[in-house]
Amino acid sequence: MATDTRSRILDATAELYRRQGMAATGLKQIAAAANAPFGSIYHHFPGGKEQISEEVIHAEGVRYGLLVAGQLAAVTDIVEGIPDIFASAAARLVELDYTEACSIETIALEVASTNERLRLATEVVFTGWIDGLTQWFADTGLPNDECRSLAMCCLTSLEGAFVLCRSLRSTEPMIAAGLAVQSRTRAALHASGGRPAVRTTSAIRRE
Repeated sequence: MATDTRSRILDATAELYRRQGMAATGLKQIAAAANAPFGSIYHHFPGGKEQISEEVIHAEGVRYGLLVAGQLAAVTDIVEGIPDIFASAAARLVELDYTEACSIETIALEVASTNERLRLATEVVFTGWIDGLTQWFADTGLPNDECRSLAMCCLTSLEGAFVLCRSLRSTEPMIAAGLAVQSRTRAALHASGGRPAVRTTSAIRRE
């Protein structure tokens, strides 16, 4: 847990956004959760909730990116490893009793048509994740456009599964999504002439 007030405010905001979304979270609630005086909110964030939200988006983007990058880097066989990545996300949902998921997705749904500054912040995060996944799939030897398509498929499946899992309080959507992405990847490799899906490098971008 961060000890300085500014970091505590960001950490508390991120947790509240993961649990209940941005719109339902007020500044007084953030201050209370951060164990900080209300006045410290505007002292550290003169732009108020919008500034806090923008910084949370970028910080959460880095945090989730590092978490997933570590999981991707541990995979040696991409096709066989995909369901494990989704299963790990499912296990995390169960561990948290379905109360938390991807805060970037939650915020993006709220601001896509209402706040261009925050929409752009979520765009930056999602673009970084897509680029990282594209790089990961590139180790299969597939063309870049196919790797990007697989990256899009993987990320949209994961984010969509988060929504359904929380609504249904079941990991079934996440497991099904993992198997669907695995099938899509296997089909792409078969169509390319059966290139091996074993990763040739251990590097994965972690920005």
